Amino acid sequence: MIHLLNLLAAIALLVWSTHLVRTGMLRVAGENLRSILGKSFSNRLSALAAGWGVTSLVQSATATCLIVASFVGKGLVAAGPALAVMLGADVGSAMMAVVFSFDLSWLSPLLIFAGVVMFTTRQDTSVGRIGRVLIGLGLITLALQLIVEATTPLTQSPAVRALLASLPNEVLLDIVVGATLTVLSYSSLAIVLLTATLAASGIVPVTVALGLVLGANLGSGFLALLATGGASPQVRRLPLGNLIFKGLGAALAIPLLPQAHVWLQLSGGAVHEQVVWFHLGFNLLLALLFISFTGVVGRIVERVLPEPRLGANADRPRHLDPSALATPSLAISCAAREALHQADVVETMMRGILPVIRHNDLELAEQLRNMDDTVDELYSAIKFYLTQISREALSERESRRWTDILSFTINMEQIGDVIERVLQDVEDKKIRKNRSFSEAGLAEISHLHERLLANLRLGMSVFLDGHVRDAKKLLEEKARFRDLEREYAASHIARLQDNTAQSIETSSLHLDLISDLKRINSHICSIAYPILDSAGVLSQTRIRNSKLAELPEDSRLRR
Repeated sequence: MIHLLNLLAAIALLVWSTHLVRTGMLRVAGENLRSILGKSFSNRLSALAAGWGVTSLVQSATATCLIVASFVGKGLVAAGPALAVMLGADVGSAMMAVVFSFDLSWLSPLLIFAGVVMFTTRQDTSVGRIGRVLIGLGLITLALQLIVEATTPLTQSPAVRALLASLPNEVLLDIVVGATLTVLSYSSLAIVLLTATLAASGIVPVTVALGLVLGANLGSGFLALLATGGASPQVRRLPLGNLIFKGLGAALAIPLLPQAHVWLQLSGGAVHEQVVWFHLGFNLLLALLFISFTGVVGRIVERVLPEPRLGANADRPRHLDPSALATPSLAISCAAREALHQADVVETMMRGILPVIRHNDLELAEQLRNMDDTVDELYSAIKFYLTQISREALSERESRRWTDILSFTINMEQIGDVIERVLQDVEDKKIRKNRSFSEAGLAEISHLHERLLANLRLGMSVFLDGHVRDAKKLLEEKARFRDLEREYAASHIARLQDNTAQSIETSSLHLDLISDLKRINSHICSIAYPILDSAGVLSQTRIRNSKLAELPEDSRLRR
């Protein structure tokens, strides 16, 4: 019994250590890995090579799949080139299985010792995160050693030998078992290494081990598909296409397993080497066989999973992929994308203000006011998503981006509230009382509204690109808008002095309206402050120059 418990503990350690390496590498180089993958789609070979290299680092084809799937979901790349990356990712994962099959027991203590020292002394830095990766690599080699030690006495047990002899040699059953174990452990690499070790110990026959390896490959495809189950159809295209390749490869390999076993025996390698080399050979042949068909399969999955039509759910969160949270840099991009979606809803509300004023459209006004609920829901969803991102795993630049996204979405939510109040005032003070603005007053409001829309588009561009020049231009618009508000308020007062009837009737609404438009513009221009502050070109504010700035901090808080 104790030997069985030791075996289960060693298997658990193997699964955990692969997870440790995967998460550690994503935290160390998540942003750089995304950049490498993003630049690799020019041709199939470069995409395949990028997938190979990135997966060799993160020890997980599933993690690579989630990163690349986000590119597909955002429309940055078609499914075809992305599938080439996944073929390379599977080869990279198989290569690491070969590396870990060597006797690295001498390296395990060194890796664990160095990793612990780096992690404990510099925990919140890049050095500490590299230490975490080294600990994981050391534990993988240690776990494999412990599995060998735990299985040795089990192979000598008559009960175990009798049980193994009674097992049916059914390939399909072996594939199902391998796929199930992979899904449960969330690591095909761990299952392949475990299978190779058990085969070397005699617990599992080589023929069964080969079936388990095929199942582990299929299981990794199911893992990615399950991880993106709640995502958009565009995101799910890549895992589905990758699973199609794996399924076709397994179907072609099943009849050839006896011949493959003979070839492996002729190679003269050890049993565990035969298993991992079969794993590598299968994925290499899969890549060579299907690299020319990535475009065809890409078009097939695009037809199977078409883009959803805009409907009742069009204004719900579209880009907050829960599976991306494991990769903080990727999650930041998802949050930024959703913040722009929120800004699109705000822009729709803003565009509708002028038609409501001109045509006294009560129905449109109600529709626009209801959209503020959507803005609030998106704000809550983005804020909650951001809180789920590990701040410790973010670089300094990504941490600033996290703050920028939160600030941006807060401003959008407040703009939505102001627009809702504006529309309500127009309904109560103009439409229901059947009043109209003077031609001059309506022209002034139209001009402010036009500049407001232009500033919103500029603000979205500043948020997306972070260009200092555009940020400065946006801040200049704040001063211009303030001057226009004062000018138009004075013009309105002049019309009142001239006893213009329409101006007298709508005086309160007119002044409140241009003031609210200025307030909206101030929220838009606030987008520029973090950009200019990060660039070190933010000029001193009036508060900094005032006597209030000279007071102690506790005095300012009391005020």
